Amino acid sequence: MFGIGMTELIVILAIALIVLGPKRLPEIARSLGRGIAEFRRASMDLRREFMDASDEARIAPPPQIADAASASKPAAPPPPAATAPAAAPAPRDASRDG
Repeated sequence: MFGIGMTELIVILAIALIVLGPKRLPEIARSLGRGIAEFRRASMDLRREFMDASDEARIAPPPQIADAASASKPAAPPPPAATAPAAAPAPRDASRDG
């Protein structure tokens, strides 16, 4: 946790107990916990907003409308399946699971 070992954490808690006292320490710990929880919620909301905006930016362009001259021409046949390379599945984004 932040590069702090168990010994350092015990020393910090002992100093906090001496400075703040046994009555105020639980109050301060509770308010600190609430602040951290609120910060996490806000950062998750912000992350969700960025993900939604990036998903909206990836919208496919609308199909092009063929004009009358090109509509009368027959469409070229698709290439044979044997010569077309197989498409690899897209890698899954593990950072969005959460």
